[in-house]
Amino acid sequence: MHSLSMLKPVKSILWSVALLLLGNGLLNTLLTLRGTTEGFSSALLGMVMSGYFIGFICGTWVSRRLIRRMGHIRTFGFCAAICASVALLHLLFINPWVWLPLRILYGLSFITLVTVIESWLNSQTASHERGRIFAVYMVVNLGALAAAQQLLRLSSPEDYLLFVLIAIFICWALLPITMTRRAQPQMSERPKSSLRSLLGFAPLAVSSAGLSGLAMGAFWSMTPIYATQLGFDTSGVGLVMSVAIIGGALLQIPIGRFSDKHDRSKVMTWVVLLAAAVAASMPFAPNHEVLLGLYFVWGGLAFSLYPLAVAQLVDQLHPDEIVSGSADMLVMHGAGCAAAPILAGSLMTLVGSHGLPLYIATVFVLLGGYALYRRRRVSDLNTHTAHFEPMVQSSPEVLEMVFDDTQPDLFDDPSFYVQAER
Repeated sequence: MHSLSMLKPVKSILWSVALLLLGNGLLNTLLTLRGTTEGFSSALLGMVMSGYFIGFICGTWVSRRLIRRMGHIRTFGFCAAICASVALLHLLFINPWVWLPLRILYGLSFITLVTVIESWLNSQTASHERGRIFAVYMVVNLGALAAAQQLLRLSSPEDYLLFVLIAIFICWALLPITMTRRAQPQMSERPKSSLRSLLGFAPLAVSSAGLSGLAMGAFWSMTPIYATQLGFDTSGVGLVMSVAIIGGALLQIPIGRFSDKHDRSKVMTWVVLLAAAVAASMPFAPNHEVLLGLYFVWGGLAFSLYPLAVAQLVDQLHPDEIVSGSADMLVMHGAGCAAAPILAGSLMTLVGSHGLPLYIATVFVLLGGYALYRRRRVSDLNTHTAHFEPMVQSSPEVLEMVFDDTQPDLFDDPSFYVQAER
């Protein structure tokens, strides 16, 4: 009963999250599949899909200003209308040069929607309940993303039905949040930070954020092409994506808890090298079942890297610097995600479908090599031991839910969590 009463102030927000991510998770995969059927090259599709992450980065700077000007509910309605209409415009204009600006606009609007949700969630949650609310929020995020991939079974990507469903889900996400009678939150000022200073004392964490983005951006954007070229049908592509997401959801927690009790940089090194080895073995999978198993393991390892990088950074930050520093990590990760589809798509065009796991393995080998160099040549300063918590792609606002500056000592609070992005 206590758990249910704890969720009562935020249940409308969680319903909006679930509906929004059902639409967004389906759109990202659907566009890749539709572009493939239309004959777009892997390089061209990679460029198109990078537009979402470009919009994501721009939105991290624009969203707070827009919310201050319009308020939370009006901003949510404004951006939801844009996202729903943009989803349908992809169907009306089957042209990669039209899709690219549409993806940028969609990414900017979508991260603003997430910013509204997470700042509202933060304001409605008592400090002593934030760890549990954050865990529920994670379950809703990952569950919706995995379920969205299974909606591909309902119709062919060449039909209009899935695009209409996406627009419906995004419009339905308006209903719970606009019906709430609770007061809208106020946007707080976020302290500024310097990415250059982070690079100076935590280069491994910052590099891990950027390079993990180079891998994960390729996964989200190009895996549907890879699976299609290997002979998976539309429902099979959804299964590949779902298996990786579920692996990420289930394996992140034991990996993260293990890193809390051991040398985190060593754990990161082993995780990234194992992820590279799993990716490199994908071209040699004898059948689809083995490949699905590899994607499950790879998802658990790869989805852990950004949260590990954030935890590594927080180990070395003063509590007053955590929110701003983690927000900079999010921008670094987003920049890597924006470049990844272009790089991976170009390699796939040159060497074929197996260019994707080759690209991902190369990125992880570079990160693993740098991690080994840091361990041998440099001793990173550790002033605290943070706690790990998995996270999907998010906005900087939820960082304030995890790192509450009003608490006298964050690191002694049992509800203190570190969060990271999809």
